[in-house]
Amino acid sequence: MAGKVKRKRPGGRLMFIAGAFAVLMFALCLRVGWIQIVRGSELSREALDQQTSDNTVSAKRGNIYDRNYKVLASNITVESISITPDAVRRSIEKRQLSLDSVSRDIADILGMEMETVKDKISKNIQNESLKKKVDKAVADELREYVNSVSLDGVVFTEDVKRYYPYNNFAAQVIGFCGTDNQGLEGIENIYDDELSGVPGRVVSAQQSTGLEGNSGYENYIAAQDGNSVVLTIDETIQSYVQKNLEAAAADNKVANGAAAIVMDVNTAEILAMCTEPDYNLNEPFEITDAIKEKFPDIEEELEKLDGTEYNEKLGEVMQTVRRNKAVVDSYEPGSTFKSVTASIALDTRACALTDMFTCGGSYQVADRTIKCANTNGHGTQDFAMAVQNSCNPAFIQIGQKIGKERFVTGVKAFGFLQKTGIEIPGEAAGTGYGVDMSDVDLATESFGQSITVTPLQMAAAVSAVANGGTLMKPHIVKQIVNSDMGIVENTEPETVRQVISKETSGEMCKILESVVSEGGGKNAYLAGYRIAGKTGTSEKIPRGNGKHIASFIGFAPADDPQVLCLVILDEPNGDSYYGGQIAAPVVRDILSETLQYLGVEPMYNPDEEEYIDVEIPDVTGMTKADAGIALDESGLNIKTSGGGDVITDQIPKAHTKVTQGSTVVVYTEGSSAERSVAVPDVIGETPASANATLEDNGLNAKIKGVSKYGRNATCISQSPVEGTMVEPGTVVSLNFRYDESETTND
Repeated sequence: MAGKVKRKRPGGRLMFIAGAFAVLMFALCLRVGWIQIVRGSELSREALDQQTSDNTVSAKRGNIYDRNYKVLASNITVESISITPDAVRRSIEKRQLSLDSVSRDIADILGMEMETVKDKISKNIQNESLKKKVDKAVADELREYVNSVSLDGVVFTEDVKRYYPYNNFAAQVIGFCGTDNQGLEGIENIYDDELSGVPGRVVSAQQSTGLEGNSGYENYIAAQDGNSVVLTIDETIQSYVQKNLEAAAADNKVANGAAAIVMDVNTAEILAMCTEPDYNLNEPFEITDAIKEKFPDIEEELEKLDGTEYNEKLGEVMQTVRRNKAVVDSYEPGSTFKSVTASIALDTRACALTDMFTCGGSYQVADRTIKCANTNGHGTQDFAMAVQNSCNPAFIQIGQKIGKERFVTGVKAFGFLQKTGIEIPGEAAGTGYGVDMSDVDLATESFGQSITVTPLQMAAAVSAVANGGTLMKPHIVKQIVNSDMGIVENTEPETVRQVISKETSGEMCKILESVVSEGGGKNAYLAGYRIAGKTGTSEKIPRGNGKHIASFIGFAPADDPQVLCLVILDEPNGDSYYGGQIAAPVVRDILSETLQYLGVEPMYNPDEEEYIDVEIPDVTGMTKADAGIALDESGLNIKTSGGGDVITDQIPKAHTKVTQGSTVVVYTEGSSAERSVAVPDVIGETPASANATLEDNGLNAKIKGVSKYGRNATCISQSPVEGTMVEPGTVVSLNFRYDESETTND
């Protein structure tokens, strides 16, 4: 009998299935709970990111103005371009385009590498920046391309880019911005927070495809514009300084740069600050000729570097043109410092104007023999003559009379050995000895060696000598204004301290004026404006290396000082390195233009009548007799050509300004202008000889810097140059310089 087969009950299988289902449901609940509770916020943000586009709207950066509200730095409208990579790829596929060809086309338009564009399009992210700060013309070209191939996912956002209308104007003062509009140098850096403003945002809803949705929403948070900075710089005066300093640096083959400052002596406002070489603020990373001259192989060297090494090397070489020598570099001032030593001596009554000093060509201090620039010696001289002669032995004796303690106190009172606090980054403090200095240290510091100063400190100190004895804090920012030009902050002139008395200041103004009229500063002489000043020639350390710094500091008018100018030429390699020879004429030319621009009227003394400019009257249409009377009343001579009686033409033309005594050639009816004459070569001649040579050739001379009867001066340049064909009566401008024998006591 077969056994019975035992069957399983269907309920057991059902129980197993039910149990498994329960476990799966429990796991699913745990997963859902994990997603909802633990990762809910994170996933919500990711979902929102997929559905929205969030773009930054740059704030309009504030302008930088000169003191008269001329724009020195502003903004131009550009566009920043971003993409939604997935949308771009979908569009390429849909239009049956090639990823490589699209990447190449976009790269060509934007000036990028094709592989860079391709990598950006290939990314699996919602938004990717393609390129920032694209000029509008380039953006329009890309926009036209996008439309022509019906490419989706490319977003154009209006942006702003920093723009400097005068390119290299006051470059080291203004500074520049990076691609993100952050200030990197100069005023742009120091006042970045004021200038930047607050960025805005545009948040836009998107369709699931990643394309901009028409039925979504847009939330716009407006940007807050930055404030603007108004400088004390005067654009016109700065232009005078840059023009003259650039020419001086080139003419004298300056190897280590040049600097100049023009300062209001009464307020210490900086009217101009210039450093050569400079750079184009709109191309701040360009390797300029000045950089190539100092680093001949720099371009090849940079090609071998990348990343951090590249950036470090580029930053190093760019300092050749970015350093603001007027503030950042310190130097031994040489004899310009004697104006400070002399002021301390008179004000402390360590010396009197009647004191006498003997110079035999050298002076012994401890175990050191210190020579005078005049090795034959100056003999016996009073205090003023010691300054005029810039006599080192005399100033050693003056320093000894002052004494170490009073000397150090006076030097610090004038603002040396400490920063001025001007609103420019990187200011140096300078170095010098304390009261524990040796006798030799006191001797050398008294005539401007063994102490280092910045050009800015020197300008501020001599301004105090000129303005009645008050040291003012130099400043270069006049105001902060908002977008409506309302004043947010105003910088008032700030008194630091009274360093010398008004009486001492008055005496020093007279003495420093005599340096220009009688002493080693003759090349700074400017008829009608009474320039006071001091020459300086310092030998760089190590001594005997043949490297010098030539400088001159001057202010005018000496009887009512208004403006000061300091010029420094670092390592000149021309025909002279003396400050009185090569820096003084630059100061003269800058002050000449500046004083006229500021409306300071020249006051000529009886000996300067030959310098008085007169405007030639219009004598055309007059008879010869009337023309002669009109020209004679203007202090001009007449030369007639032709046999007629009525004047039909004249050379120089009417309203031209010439010096008194010049000759005007007039032509009558029936005659024509005489044939042209060749300008003779008068380089190397004295003023009297050059003037006579030009007169003999029927030409007029305009002599700069010296009297036409002056001696010991020779012509160093002329315009027009030798051989130029000109009409009779043409004015030839002549530039003279006193010879070295009169200016070697710097």
